[in-house]
Amino acid sequence: MTDRKARIAVLVSGGGTNLQAIIDAEKNGIIKSGTVTLVLANNSKAYAIERASKAGIPSKVITKKSFDGDQNAFEDALINALDENKTDLIVLAGFMSILSKRFTKHFENRIINVHPSLIPSFCGQGFYGLKVHEAALEKGVKVTGATVHFVNEIPDGGKIIMQKAVEVLPGDTPEILQKRVMEQAEWKILPAAVEQISKEIIEH
Repeated sequence: MTDRKARIAVLVSGGGTNLQAIIDAEKNGIIKSGTVTLVLANNSKAYAIERASKAGIPSKVITKKSFDGDQNAFEDALINALDENKTDLIVLAGFMSILSKRFTKHFENRIINVHPSLIPSFCGQGFYGLKVHEAALEKGVKVTGATVHFVNEIPDGGKIIMQKAVEVLPGDTPEILQKRVMEQAEWKILPAAVEQISKEIIEH
């Protein structure tokens, strides 16, 4: 039995609702094998920074703009911050920046993401946020959901860890569907997957 907990860094760009789900799950003992030790934002106005500060978690803002849009310099800064934090697991929680192969290789099998559809449906380049739910409604699917997967250099291309289905109801708008998928799927499977991977990391 080990007292060690996996050190988790959460990468955010916006409101941080998935970050909040992780913080709450840790507080409620759903996540017991890991602890959030760092929040990294690529947007200085991200409300997620406020959530981190309320939970007493150190946060840091690293924007691509501050490196004149240089992807390598931006990723180097991220890698340095993550390595300094001795990060075991990286969770992308609405992180609106595609990461290169160089970055994902550095943290192979240690980066996870939640995507608001049942991959392989409505995923890949250009599918994020409301666009995913708009596409699902347009297609007329009766079931959608969320997927937690490992991150590699292909958008939404890594191995699937967990999925949960959510019913699409008559009269759904993209906004209503987005909320239902978050509440019934994302906020359930993301903490569960974080716990599962954290446990594997510390037992490894």
